[in-house]
Amino acid sequence: MSEESHIATTKSAMSKAYVPYSNYPVGVLIITDKGNTYSGCNVENASYPLGNCAEASAIASMVMGGEKKIKTIYVMTKNDEGGIPCGGCRQRIREFSDENTKIMLCSPSGVQSHMNLAELLPHSFGPEHL
Repeated sequence: MSEESHIATTKSAMSKAYVPYSNYPVGVLIITDKGNTYSGCNVENASYPLGNCAEASAIASMVMGGEKKIKTIYVMTKNDEGGIPCGGCRQRIREFSDENTKIMLCSPSGVQSHMNLAELLPHSFGPEHL
């Protein structure tokens, strides 16, 4: 898949978000170390804090697919500067990533910036700390 198709897939995921309360759709595309892709969107409900973030949805799909290693993750919101994962999702991404994981922050017009895991979550806590 090309970068253009990754953006299109992430935008499609964002368009499926169920966000009647925040009106803040988020779409995610994960590319694993095996080259497989998994997408997710955020899903809210009336008990607002119990919704699912797009990153969590995509990671759950990846794990259900038998994979545990994120190579690249695209996060898209409608913001011009691109989507940025919340704190909880940064930790979720950390669980399935390493220093080579690419985080692509996207708007509907494309990738606005990119970073590595250390930039997304500096001084992170992971399984090796247990």
